[in-house]
Amino acid sequence: MSEVRFCFLEDIKKTYRTGDIEVEVLKGINLGIKRGEFVAIMGTSGSGKTTLLNIIGCLDKPSSGRYLLAGREVSGLDDNELSEVRNKHIGFIFQNFYLLPYATVLENVLLPALYSDSMVNKTKAMDILRLVGLSERARFKPNQLSGGQQQRVAIARALINEPDLILADEPTGQLDSLTAKEIMELLKELNRKGKTIILVTHDNNIAGYAERILHMKDGRIVS
Repeated sequence: MSEVRFCFLEDIKKTYRTGDIEVEVLKGINLGIKRGEFVAIMGTSGSGKTTLLNIIGCLDKPSSGRYLLAGREVSGLDDNELSEVRNKHIGFIFQNFYLLPYATVLENVLLPALYSDSMVNKTKAMDILRLVGLSERARFKPNQLSGGQQQRVAIARALINEPDLILADEPTGQLDSLTAKEIMELLKELNRKGKTIILVTHDNNIAGYAERILHMKDGRIVS
């Protein structure tokens, strides 16, 4: 496998069982993503895009197929090993922010570092908050911030362990169009600095920030 192909999925299938019924959500995904690429995944509800993102992010395991991340086969790893991979390589940004309401902005950013062996400190966290334009809000609580500011905190949190890959699941879904543009410009700047970004969205305007757009339908990549 080429070193520049950071994510490589081969014949990935995912099946869920509900009672006696098996539902095949992913039906043989073949996908290679280069290091430093910005990719958007689009599709209607139920197309399988979030399931695919969860497998890429090592939050879920495929039922069959191969998944190589940074040259390592990860599809057969146990939960503890997957947790180590996530902590080393992946930062997550979600539509609902998932900030701890009782923690300050700084504490929320530092949260992933609690599970890391790296010597992350407040100085580094403040540098990242400065990058996302929130250094003056470090001691604020999430309920004192706007939606766009909360998403910036989530981006800072995703960056604290210096991941190679950033996964964003509808990161602008709760934001107005102007704030969404600001968040996407920030993600674009992170991509220009070398971060690999995979984005799930239903919005064509948001997908337009990516270098490549994948369309999913009925568990398959169709274009």
